[in-house]
Amino acid sequence: MKEPVLVFLFLCATLISSAQENEPDSIRIKNEILDSLFIQEVEAQKGSDKVLHAEPLFIDLIRDLGARKGEHELNIGMGLTDYNQFDVYTTLIEYEFAPIDRLGLEIELPFSFHYTTNGNQNAPGNKLNSLKLAAQYSFFVNEKRATSLALGYIHELELTEFSRYRSDRLFTGNVFNPFFVAAKRWGKNFHTLLYSGPLFFTPLHGGHSDQLLQINSNIHYMIPGTRNFVGIEFNKEVYQNDFDMVIRPQMRVSVSQNLLVGIVTGIPISRENQRFSSFLRLIYEPRKSLIGKSAQH
Repeated sequence: MKEPVLVFLFLCATLISSAQENEPDSIRIKNEILDSLFIQEVEAQKGSDKVLHAEPLFIDLIRDLGARKGEHELNIGMGLTDYNQFDVYTTLIEYEFAPIDRLGLEIELPFSFHYTTNGNQNAPGNKLNSLKLAAQYSFFVNEKRATSLALGYIHELELTEFSRYRSDRLFTGNVFNPFFVAAKRWGKNFHTLLYSGPLFFTPLHGGHSDQLLQINSNIHYMIPGTRNFVGIEFNKEVYQNDFDMVIRPQMRVSVSQNLLVGIVTGIPISRENQRFSSFLRLIYEPRKSLIGKSAQH
């Protein structure tokens, strides 16, 4: 599975490079101006230093790296994952904001709905998975090197299934997830990002605690003169002696000044439990800059 993906990335990079070399000088100059305006829109506004980075769509950040006070964003996500014995439809509502420079906070409500397939009867119950609270602080932002580093923490208070609200306790456990983020922009259009940290699962009323390690690496290419991008996430998990990875090609498209749509496909390298998946993210982010209006189209 790794070899076709690497070949795909190489071909994409080759085609992009060839297209840029062959495009007329007037178009190339126009795109460079738009790119500069868009980067300037993000990095040259009043406030603390900030670097423009492409944010992954499936496992996203709590807030932009180098967030500035007053920034906020609303996300709605919808997904479908095909497991061996059932399908899972997921929905999330997520609000993130920056109360001070460089600090992002988030509250998220993730839902999951399970439907059996092929006559199986082993699907879990439908539920609001958890009340999810998170914080992220960018402790290093260097515009000259186009690099940002951040530390964050996610806390999930897990809930029981809808059908057990009257018979069982509402809250079932905690998930503790500290994480580290490193991001760099290469030139004006290529972006890389690493997001990694352990997850600790602790039941509230007895039972076995558990843990795993997440390592998520990303590469994106932002289309010249726009906020649109194409890219790929490599979402990796290490659990005891088992390693799993889901490859997620993705694209983001600007619909209007304030609205973006992200489309993601999930391809697991092993089909032990999970098969193909898809995910759609709607991103609403109020923007005030007039430069942004010209740079997005």
